[in-house]
Amino acid sequence: MRFCLNKYWLPVSVVLLLIGTGVSAQSTDTSAIPPTIPKPEYGPYDTILVPAKVYDGQLLPANTIEYTWVHAPMPPAMRRRFEEWTRLRNAVYVTYPYARRAGMIMNEMNAKMALLGTEKERHQYVLSREKELKKEFTQPLEQLSIYQGRILMKLINRQTGNNCYDIIKEYKGGFTARFWQTVAFFFSSNLKQPYDPKGDDQNIEAIVQEVERMYHG
Repeated sequence: MRFCLNKYWLPVSVVLLLIGTGVSAQSTDTSAIPPTIPKPEYGPYDTILVPAKVYDGQLLPANTIEYTWVHAPMPPAMRRRFEEWTRLRNAVYVTYPYARRAGMIMNEMNAKMALLGTEKERHQYVLSREKELKKEFTQPLEQLSIYQGRILMKLINRQTGNNCYDIIKEYKGGFTARFWQTVAFFFSSNLKQPYDPKGDDQNIEAIVQEVERMYHG
């Protein structure tokens, strides 16, 4: 059987790349072609090699196209996880600046209170800072959703090492802390909620580290 250029759009001899050694067509080894497959015949100018494969009893030019990406709709379960992650990431981005500021303020207040001699002086100092903080934070914090408020309490715990109940109790007393804990309960929240970066809160921690790279980068 003899290959014809009219039948195949590429010179038949160039298919020897698949089985050849990369030299000119005249010196290409065709011994790897199965004996039942007709050997290609080539002319003196057939020197360009291309990949080839055996298909339907013939040796034909063959090549591999580039990767093609196919996009399909998300399954419902994956869509829910993606939406939950997006909601959490948004909440962390919104509340992290407040938690960061709260940590700085608490460190400053603790350092100042350690220098005050009497309980009365410390109480007056807390009251003065409370007015200042209300002026600074009341309006923006009122814009937070309940979900964002829960994330904020998590992040305050992360920044200070104390849950919000203990912070309020330390600065305002046990009665005030119990009152706000009751209020938080009615909003499906908890001032005593812990922060576990290696457990339940590892997703929050991953997002916080992403945010901190932005702050310190």
